[in-house]
Amino acid sequence: MDEKKFVQENVKRLLLKEYIKRFADNAGFGGLEIQRTPMGTRIVLQVDKPGLIIGKKGTKIKDLTDLMTTKFKIENPQIEVKDDPNPNLNAQIMAKKLAVALETGWHFRRAAHSTIKRIMDSGAKGAQVIISGKLGGDRAKREKITAGKIKYAGKPREQVKVGFAVAKTKPGIIGVTVKILPPDAKLPDEITIIEPKEEVKDEGDKGEGPKESVQ
Repeated sequence: MDEKKFVQENVKRLLLKEYIKRFADNAGFGGLEIQRTPMGTRIVLQVDKPGLIIGKKGTKIKDLTDLMTTKFKIENPQIEVKDDPNPNLNAQIMAKKLAVALETGWHFRRAAHSTIKRIMDSGAKGAQVIISGKLGGDRAKREKITAGKIKYAGKPREQVKVGFAVAKTKPGIIGVTVKILPPDAKLPDEITIIEPKEEVKDEGDKGEGPKESVQ
């Protein structure tokens, strides 16, 4: 693949991801994976409410599949919709839920603390909420709330999941960022000590000959 075609493919992929993200916004978009297979292009869409994507008798998912072919020129798109088994640990889903709470009138601190609690109660090692915008005053400001561990550098930082959403409120636009360090994240300061196994000796083998059963 030459450089020009490579750039075009990446641009098309970015536009596709952005379109699907908007399409699945109301269903609680949680992530997207695109894979090329010998049979076509496999698109795995993770959402909080799959029914809103599939539609009645599969009409919405069929429309989305047809659009992938006509608008984005994707050959034989195969769309798979999955629900997240634990949406409270999906940073994108939690960011969207927090944005919706702000739009419905929740106070930003109450909404942020509620989000943090739900994440930590689900077993996360760390959670952080950053809210930026007009938060009850004339001037824009930034509020950050953190619980547990959130890493900012090195390999541990790569394990932090990040989600972003926008809340449209009467005072103005509010940006919401949610960061989650999942339960299975490996941290360098965590040490696992493996206890040595004790050998169990058979007391009957200590210098005794074979035993006979007397009836």
